[in-house]
Amino acid sequence: MEDKYKPLFESFTFRSGVEVENRVVMAPMTNWSSNIDGTVSDAEVDYYIRRSGGVGMVITACTNVSPNGQGFHGEFAGDTDEMIPSLRRLASAIKDKGSKAVLQIFHGGRLCPPELVPNGDVVSASAVATADGKVIPRALTEDEIVGIIHDFGETTRRAIEAGYDGVELHGANNYLVHQFFSGHTNRREDRWGGSLEKRLSFPLAVVDSMKQAVAKYADRPFLIGYRLSPEEPEELGFTMEDTFALLDALVEKDLDYIHISTMDFWSAPRRGVEVDGRSRMEFIRDQIAGLVPIIGVGSIQTADDALKALKMNIPLIALGRELIVEPDWVEKVQTGREADIATTVSTSAQEQLVIPDPLWKGIISRPGWFPVV
Repeated sequence: MEDKYKPLFESFTFRSGVEVENRVVMAPMTNWSSNIDGTVSDAEVDYYIRRSGGVGMVITACTNVSPNGQGFHGEFAGDTDEMIPSLRRLASAIKDKGSKAVLQIFHGGRLCPPELVPNGDVVSASAVATADGKVIPRALTEDEIVGIIHDFGETTRRAIEAGYDGVELHGANNYLVHQFFSGHTNRREDRWGGSLEKRLSFPLAVVDSMKQAVAKYADRPFLIGYRLSPEEPEELGFTMEDTFALLDALVEKDLDYIHISTMDFWSAPRRGVEVDGRSRMEFIRDQIAGLVPIIGVGSIQTADDALKALKMNIPLIALGRELIVEPDWVEKVQTGREADIATTVSTSAQEQLVIPDPLWKGIISRPGWFPVV
């Protein structure tokens, strides 16, 4: 390994005491490949095994905490104790390869397909239609909100029992936690909305519920992370300035990390700050000021990309699509073969890359999502 890449392979210890062997993380990515009953499939387990062992930590695809929270077809479930053996199977597969296993938990909110929700009753913070206008969710009642907050704590308990090293709250990508924070999707006028401070109430209550579960049930170091999107394009959506308020509140929660969900690590902010040449990641880094570790992600492909990101004082670097294209990314950098890292995917490579059929079909059929050759 070239000396310049050694910082990527330094160990890192989180606030909770969980230690990872290096700074490379597998980002959470939907693969649509679980069984119809919500259990993890053989193909899904094999997919994770192929990508575990080199990276210090694997963050799984998201699992729903409530029966009405399933956000997509082929998602594995975490909303009942009957799913603990399934969750344990995935955690064990990842950990047996030597990586830490983190379960991402979420509720899909208004993005849940009606056919996956009991009685087609799609819910959200408010009755604001989806971008395509196909779904108008029902606004959650007070009791339902409190119930879902409890559900996040319960799925955290299940993750502990299933052997995971931590959980990541999916507060990004327009799902329910994001929907409550957004002024575009949250038009409430009660304690859960109506001002920026009140729109923070649901995300922070969910974090508290998860922390309470860890305090009560964890008998070992167990981490909690939070994934967020930095801003929204809609007129009433949150801006970078709003995100700074969220970050300040999250810093007070003593989280193990904050994971910034971007398609491009170096993308510039849209609004809410005075543009001065800094990327969104740099604005966020400066706002957090080292008080909570950051995981950065977005179009990082080569070892030099990752090193550049690390040198921006972002201590953990997540690879998403690149680990699908190149499962041996870490090994190749460690053995001095970084020039051999694949950054495109061949149409004949499915078997070699151990990619389940549903994910493979998505890769091939969505022009521009992956660099297919």
